[in-house]
Amino acid sequence: MNKTKFGIFSSLILFLILCTSCKEQRSNNKLLINEVLIENESNMQDDYGMNSAWIEIFNKSFGSADLSAYLIRVSNQPGDTITYVIPKGDVLTTIKPRQHALFWADGEPRRGTFHTNFTFDPTTDNWIGLYDSGRKLLDEIAIPAGILQADQSYARVSDASDEWQVKDGSDNKYVTPNTNNLTNDSNEKMENFEVRDGSGVGMAISAMCVVFSGLLLLFIIFKIIGNASVSLSKRNAMKAKGITDMQEAKDKKLGEAPGEVFAAISMAMHEMQNDVHDMEDTILTINRVKRTYSPWSSKIYTLREIPKK
Repeated sequence: MNKTKFGIFSSLILFLILCTSCKEQRSNNKLLINEVLIENESNMQDDYGMNSAWIEIFNKSFGSADLSAYLIRVSNQPGDTITYVIPKGDVLTTIKPRQHALFWADGEPRRGTFHTNFTFDPTTDNWIGLYDSGRKLLDEIAIPAGILQADQSYARVSDASDEWQVKDGSDNKYVTPNTNNLTNDSNEKMENFEVRDGSGVGMAISAMCVVFSGLLLLFIIFKIIGNASVSLSKRNAMKAKGITDMQEAKDKKLGEAPGEVFAAISMAMHEMQNDVHDMEDTILTINRVKRTYSPWSSKIYTLREIPKK
């Protein structure tokens, strides 16, 4: 018995360890560096009205992720790595599912949580690394010198994709701070459907066919279940009566119940579910009792008179 308990306990511990390791792995891989702008001349301004370089971090998971105590490290030259620790206590560091967070590389951390203590140098290579609170590298990107001009960003083709590109501000490659890197302005399926069925007649016919098919399928299913239940009821009745002849059972209407029986059962179930019962047991009634006068109960006849002198 002790060995069995020990085996169960060990299995539970092992299962919890595996679940914890899997959860940590998913948590570490859901935050990525999504887009970077090195030199900002006329792009998006920060909350102080300044044009500063910025880093966009994307939460690719379908759950919220908290950036508090995470690290952003940058390096322009070997050995000059600067580390910015994202402060704790700011509710805005929690990134919602499939959303972005923008950090300003202005070298002014006193301006707020999203203002870092480093800046970028457009003339040199810029390396950026994102670390979790345990100083484990989650994502990194190296931007070569001279690849970006002013107001151009280096970004993933689409959010969380592996391919990067230079966004020069053109119609197909416009800079997207704090929003999706790739925005679909049209829906190919909807456009094709509109071309083939502009009036919507085909969609209406398809919808009605789906509805009627579903109703027909439900009818067939309930019909089969009803027949099976009736057959089972007849079989149990024949077994209880000791009858083996099907014709005799049919003549005696074994297993068949009149409609009144089903109506009574339905009403009983309805009352039980809706608690339609007498509620007098929960009502306390107090009525004032009025009694007529009676000399037999009068107290004046129980008093003695004062003796006369």
